[in-house]
Amino acid sequence: MSIGNDIVGPVSSVHDLGIHLDADFTMRTHVTKTVVSCFAALRQITNIRRSVGLSVLRSLVSSVVLSRLNYGCAALAGLPRQLLDRLQSVLNAAARLIFANIRHNHVTPLLRSLHWLRVPQRITFRLAVLTCRCLHGSAQVCVPFF
Repeated sequence: MSIGNDIVGPVSSVHDLGIHLDADFTMRTHVTKTVVSCFAALRQITNIRRSVGLSVLRSLVSSVVLSRLNYGCAALAGLPRQLLDRLQSVLNAAARLIFANIRHNHVTPLLRSLHWLRVPQRITFRLAVLTCRCLHGSAQVCVPFF
């Protein structure tokens, strides 16, 4: 298809405002790219883990990893369990990194001590906060220009 002098073809996914949308709206591309970028950040943080204190480590993981998981949570509502489990693996790895815990121990006590919700509850919480802000007029709104 051509628009003016440009030829436009179909693509498997698009990237807009930090969200990757698949052609079939499965969000598989978004989850994959989020998981890859979070694990890359966790590997970098692992390299400096012994050089920083626990509070700095927690701040780094929160600002670098959790912010990526939280971004666009509203678009992740209703995802299949398989995709949510991939996102949960990032959260589990981050908690284990903070506490220098081995992989085979249960992660639930670590998540509780950090006061972190699991991914499905995190998505529900973020949607509830957004809904509350919309109802009380404190949500950020984009006004289209006509």
